[in-house]
Amino acid sequence: MSATLTDKYPNYSPGLEGVIAGISTISEIDSDRSSLQYRGYDVHDLAESGSFEETAYLLIFGKLPNQAELDGFKKTLSSEREVPEAVYTALKALPKDAHPMDAIRTGFSVLAPFDPDYEAVATDDAANLRKAVRIIAKAGTMVANGHRIRQGLEPIKPNPAHNTAENFLHLMTGQEPNAKTVEVMDASLTLYAEHGFNASTFACRVTVATLSDLYSGIVTGIGTLRGPLHGGANEEAMKMLLDIDQPANAQAWIDDALEGKKKIMGFGHREYKKRDSRAIYLTKVAKELGIEKGDTRFGDIADILEHTMESRKNIFPNVDFPAAYAYYLLGIPIDLYTPIFVIARVSGWSAHAIEQLRNNRLIRPKAIYEGAANLEFPPLADR
Repeated sequence: MSATLTDKYPNYSPGLEGVIAGISTISEIDSDRSSLQYRGYDVHDLAESGSFEETAYLLIFGKLPNQAELDGFKKTLSSEREVPEAVYTALKALPKDAHPMDAIRTGFSVLAPFDPDYEAVATDDAANLRKAVRIIAKAGTMVANGHRIRQGLEPIKPNPAHNTAENFLHLMTGQEPNAKTVEVMDASLTLYAEHGFNASTFACRVTVATLSDLYSGIVTGIGTLRGPLHGGANEEAMKMLLDIDQPANAQAWIDDALEGKKKIMGFGHREYKKRDSRAIYLTKVAKELGIEKGDTRFGDIADILEHTMESRKNIFPNVDFPAAYAYYLLGIPIDLYTPIFVIARVSGWSAHAIEQLRNNRLIRPKAIYEGAANLEFPPLADR
């Protein structure tokens, strides 16, 4: 059907594939070189040599912070991590089997009116920057304490000395995280922070383009990420790894899967012709984490799957593949993997929302009508 329609309507692109929908200075995906840059900086360098806080600052403010700016930014984030009790009350009212993505979406909807800049107009740039920082600060707290509430536990107060990765891990477990676990979590947040005009980012921009507020854009982004065609790939990759279970099973599993033309989760990416550069560094630290914890089975399974997929299909792992077993080794429940994506991506969504509003135009594409026309309206008795 798509081929017929595109022949009939040469300007029609299903799913807007290849359509240029805007101009941005936030990130660039180079599919030929398989690279991703945030405002001109290679994401691999940011993950290896920087921190999530530096990355978030870069995305929001458009430059890497100097030491004084970074210290001030960290101090502001620490002071803003607390979530109003009303948010927790709302999360406690949800059914215990509510999906964590629904909980975090609800949390941000409730949070919005508590923002000190709630009454600011949508185009107030300074207010939007302040909102973005608060959103980044609170996202990890809401995800972790939302999980605690679902477990029947009380929320834990954030430790002001913790960075974003430490805060999430501490609230999740109630224990102080060690250096390696913080390194792995921080790297994953950096690598997930931004990725061009993907579905959730574009949806966020569409929302704020109506001059709705920044929180509405974030809620839209979460709702879009909730769909399995966008979010959830790392969850499915982990389920696959658990199904394989042991390295001794991996080769037969991948052989059977390829023979049966089964989708191999965590491999390939629409935006990259070869490797996903984000996966390279995260694979390294995820395997190091396995060695530290004395559990290398998932890294060993990954080696077999990666070698087979490359040699037979010339397909490489994307960032969701190492993220899956990295989070599992950190003791994070599988249904929280996509909410962790939110903790990172609120920085990218916020940067795009702010960029959209600085030079705004309502996003209003056209559609091709193929329905009935010029029908006569029949009386009710004749229908």
